[in-house]
Amino acid sequence: MLRTREWAVGWNAARIAAAAMIAVAVIAQFVSSVTGAVEAGRHVVTIVANFFSFFTILSNVLAAIVLLIVGVRFFVRGRRTGPEPLALATVLAWVTTYMLVTGVVYNLLLRGLPLQPETVPWSNEILHVWGPLFLLLDLLLGPGRRRLPWRAALTAAIFPIAWVIYTMLRAPQITNPTTGAPYWYPYPFLDPNAAGWGSVIFYIVAIAVVIVGFAFGTVAVGRRRGIRSA
Repeated sequence: MLRTREWAVGWNAARIAAAAMIAVAVIAQFVSSVTGAVEAGRHVVTIVANFFSFFTILSNVLAAIVLLIVGVRFFVRGRRTGPEPLALATVLAWVTTYMLVTGVVYNLLLRGLPLQPETVPWSNEILHVWGPLFLLLDLLLGPGRRRLPWRAALTAAIFPIAWVIYTMLRAPQITNPTTGAPYWYPYPFLDPNAAGWGSVIFYIVAIAVVIVGFAFGTVAVGRRRGIRSA
């Protein structure tokens, strides 16, 4: 029992540290993006809106918030071990899914593309590699994981679907602040002007399948090693 408690203390401290690491990476990239926009005379409001339109940024911000809540809650409650509340456990499973998808999609589809001048290299690696890896380890090793109903895997798709709809509606309305093109897509595989709508639809469907698959995998792992009830 003592060893279990010690593990929980150490891991929840790691959750707080990981949340801080991700937050610092997001802030560093945000500052660099805004500074670059100001220096180049670009429309700063558009740059800020574009920054928070990346799935990577949104998933990392959500992950940092959830990890911080889970970690702080453990210490505030007197370091008592036990499963997270259902709502918190569900959101933790969701952000785990989003971070894993972020890591996989970036390293499979975007890793070889040249970075923008404003990109902070170490921040980029945290957001696309080290953050997702920590969430994977948290899924496999983290204490307090609760057994979730399978519907949690399906509801994990709500946020990505909303993001895709938002992106595809917004992108044609935005002038690219860098190139001046009358559209701006956060990722090249979503740009129908590059390879056509057939390619875009293929990638959307493929990534949707990956998201649902990862969500079911996340819930399955949680059900195998998690706690049944509070």
